[in-house]
Amino acid sequence: MAPGRVTAPAPGRAIIRVLPRAMPATTSPARASYDAVIVGGGHNGLVAAAYLARAGRTVLVLERLGHTGGAAVSSRPFAGVDARLSRYSYLVSLLPRKIVRELGLRFTTRRRTVSSYTPLGDGGLLVGEGRTRASLAALTGGDAEYTAWEEFYGMTRRVAERIFPTLTEPLPAREALRARVDDDTAWRTLFEEPIGVAIEERFRHDLVRGVVLTDALIGTFADAHDPSLVQNRCFLYHVIGGGTGDWDVPVGGMGALTDALAAAARSAGAEIRTGHEATRVETDGTRAEVTFRAEGTDRTVSARQVLVNASPQALAALLGEDPPPAAEGAQLKVNMVLRRLPRLRDRSVDPREAFGGTFHVAEGYGQLATAYREAAAGRPPGAPPSEIYCHSLTDPSILGPELAARGYQTLTLFGLHTPARLFTDDHDAVRAELLAATLAQLDERLAEPLAGCLAVDDEGRPCIEAKTPLDLERELRLPGGHIFHRDLAFPFAAEGAGRWGVATAHPNVLLCGAGAVRGGGVSGVPGHNAAMAALGR
Repeated sequence: MAPGRVTAPAPGRAIIRVLPRAMPATTSPARASYDAVIVGGGHNGLVAAAYLARAGRTVLVLERLGHTGGAAVSSRPFAGVDARLSRYSYLVSLLPRKIVRELGLRFTTRRRTVSSYTPLGDGGLLVGEGRTRASLAALTGGDAEYTAWEEFYGMTRRVAERIFPTLTEPLPAREALRARVDDDTAWRTLFEEPIGVAIEERFRHDLVRGVVLTDALIGTFADAHDPSLVQNRCFLYHVIGGGTGDWDVPVGGMGALTDALAAAARSAGAEIRTGHEATRVETDGTRAEVTFRAEGTDRTVSARQVLVNASPQALAALLGEDPPPAAEGAQLKVNMVLRRLPRLRDRSVDPREAFGGTFHVAEGYGQLATAYREAAAGRPPGAPPSEIYCHSLTDPSILGPELAARGYQTLTLFGLHTPARLFTDDHDAVRAELLAATLAQLDERLAEPLAGCLAVDDEGRPCIEAKTPLDLERELRLPGGHIFHRDLAFPFAAEGAGRWGVATAHPNVLLCGAGAVRGGGVSGVPGHNAAMAALGR
């Protein structure tokens, strides 16, 4: 930070102001004062910018990186390989059609015909395409698990239909949301007792239990019986999306969404400045000043309101306040381009079906519990659990014409139970070890090694990259690499969150990132809700 002047602290104000200096006209915002300054040009910041600009507010978006989109971007990570991968976030479920419609976004998703495939020995469990019942019967020797499956997911679908519309409404009180759910069993299962209790009561087969539990662990480091219910909160957000719980493929890649959002914000009149890093926010609760740096030069603009599309830790740093407790991510993200899909040990399933949904690896119920215990003790899991899907099977548009014609495919892998703490001592060595162990688990389910199917880039290197929580912290400033910025919260009123779940200790500073109540995932919900709060709706 540039040298500054120390001033006497006032209640609710930071104590250091960076004095502005001249800035090249080519990068300067158009004015010195705005109705709203939005810190961070990720998808939530762009949603907020579009809504506020459409309401006639003057809006400035400051983005540290050289592009908008944050974690919801598409890129070509492998030299000379024309495959545009959704690099950090992969699928869409929580984005309300209301936001797409109201902002006039040219963006679509495509349904996957297969929900999931989980191999076991020379067979496995295929969910979707009307094959769930037969697959469960072949796996378990009867219809009991299918009956339990239908009852359980019938319950979650009813909950989804009732809760999902509330995400873009003012926060309901806990009892009001319970009344809306109107199902005591569902409320107890999802909101009051660890999800492991319901899974063990309803299902008997270890593999089936594991498949159900995975939705409680994506991006969350927890045991099925964690008394904090952090796993329940994660599970809830994974099964309510769109009112159905479906996870769909973004056509054109995740960057297609954020490109559409940036276009919507600009067309409504918002200014978006990339390569502009906000370094300080000062507020007296009525007016605010935001200091930012661009091309090595500092400047300050004023605003009536500031919306921060960043983590609660980043918000505290901007305000010069003590940060909240540290968050910890727990995922290994692996991106790949293949010359072709590998053959499976299970010859009854086409690889295009198996990888077209979510392909579960080492995610039996017992395996997940063992991996959690090992990682909690500070050891990388011996059999790392993961899940994989192939974007290009559902949306070939992310491949260049030549690659598509030659049958190339993309794979994205999401590894579970790999908390940031595992990587603090020897990051690169642990990352390599975990990647090798994860791929070894996958190879056990294949009829051939995955390595033989990998494409190579222009320099002859295999097209595979792995991102740990610490990589995500460094590249995207996610605290501890936590993809939700912090542990998810239940979608009802919480102390200090305000009417929309975006309030801070300062009346004119709002949190519009994934760390807001009802945050997490690629949803746009915190951006929408922060805009509604800013507009006084």
